Amino acid sequence: MSSGRAIVVGSGPNGLAGAVVLARAGLDVTVLERQDYIGGAASTRELTLPGFKHDVGSAVHPMAVHSEFFRAFGLGERIELITPEMSYAHAFAADRAVVAWRDLERTAQGLGADASTWRRLLWPLAADAERLSEVAGGAFMPFPHPVVALRLGLRALEQGSAAWNSAFATDEAAALLTGVIAHTNQRLPAIGAAAPGLVLAAFAHAGGWPIPRGGSGAITQALADDLTAHGGRIETGVDVTSLAELDHADTVLLDLTPRAFIRLAGGRLPAAYRSRLERFRYGDAVAKVDFALSEPVPWRAPELREAVTIHAGGTRADIARADADVAAGRLPEHPYLLLSQPSLADGTRAPAGKHVLWAYTHVPAGSTADRTEAVVSEIERFAPGFRDTILASSSMTAVDVERLNPNFIGGDIAAGTANLPQLLARPRLGPAPWRTPLPGVYLCSGSTAPGPGVHGQAGWHAARLALRELRMPEPDLSPEP
Repeated sequence: MSSGRAIVVGSGPNGLAGAVVLARAGLDVTVLERQDYIGGAASTRELTLPGFKHDVGSAVHPMAVHSEFFRAFGLGERIELITPEMSYAHAFAADRAVVAWRDLERTAQGLGADASTWRRLLWPLAADAERLSEVAGGAFMPFPHPVVALRLGLRALEQGSAAWNSAFATDEAAALLTGVIAHTNQRLPAIGAAAPGLVLAAFAHAGGWPIPRGGSGAITQALADDLTAHGGRIETGVDVTSLAELDHADTVLLDLTPRAFIRLAGGRLPAAYRSRLERFRYGDAVAKVDFALSEPVPWRAPELREAVTIHAGGTRADIARADADVAAGRLPEHPYLLLSQPSLADGTRAPAGKHVLWAYTHVPAGSTADRTEAVVSEIERFAPGFRDTILASSSMTAVDVERLNPNFIGGDIAAGTANLPQLLARPRLGPAPWRTPLPGVYLCSGSTAPGPGVHGQAGWHAARLALRELRMPEPDLSPEP
């Protein structure tokens, strides 16, 4: 049997990243995908009306320019990344908004009394964004770039503890940062939420928060095109139910959760390792609503009318209250919303003059609640008349989110809660958490280090580890002429 035969289960960004690395190294690679399309949540589909292209999962991609893998892969040379000058905005009150520009100094000057606090928190991280991405994009053991790691850690301790308000003089600046921290969907304050939130906020002032022209599926297609160009194959509609089905491969990368790995492995796993995977915890969920609109969202605050990415949630206290309700198993009356209107910057996303709007909101794990009306009502608080612009909508409950992608257990799009212990040990502590006790078998989903996001890092790390153990050199990933 050739030592160059590899199978990757799952065609999300991590699975495809690992497959690209192995194929470029010369292995015979096959990707198996249970859906009839590739990319999982990193896909773009017509969910409402013909001609309206909606991102199934993430719509905005800070890691597209900062991920070590995507930098090596040259993603920005393969697809067009549209990077707005306004990285994100925050709907603070009915007619008031706060803005985070790519230009950190411009942002700070707009925060008045909190200008110096914003600079202190984010300038040292944004100014060293490449090394910050290496700190945030690995296994955390050992930490690369200890000075950068210390800077991030100290700020995460401040913004993840009961002292998180002590640095701010105004509610606006605190809310602007909290809108980013809340991406992690945890009870706030929390160190495990503050650390990734600060990284994303710093990236907003470094490479910005880009969107791919044509939608998130462009990232998936670029990976798939490179894989097939180097001899790899993708088979859709294949549901792997046992590792025994993969015994003919020498290298196996699983873009799956620990829970799915336990099921596939059956009795093959050592008891201690299996027990560690069984202790891996999944977090709260999202519900998602996509809208086809007759015109842009009629935000009352003029700044919001230019924003591709918006956090709607009011003050820091309001967001913390909403996420506390979710953590307690309740649906908040005024939910936190993460919104994207990519058609403002990308005319390919909707028919001429029309727009798409993407919305995530937090809900308890396993929720069956359709949050369309709650999302519409919350947007109406900041954009009266929004309801009249809706041509059609498409809703996913938390249960639907898991049905779409079984890695999102209970609707947890992080594929495992990103609290501090599970950021450091994902799914276990060590310099190579992608390795499993089974020879040639590696985990590479968002449940493994460095965690959730469209970055390809977990697949990249797992494939590089596999190549080292095969005593094969790592390939060049850069685009070919």
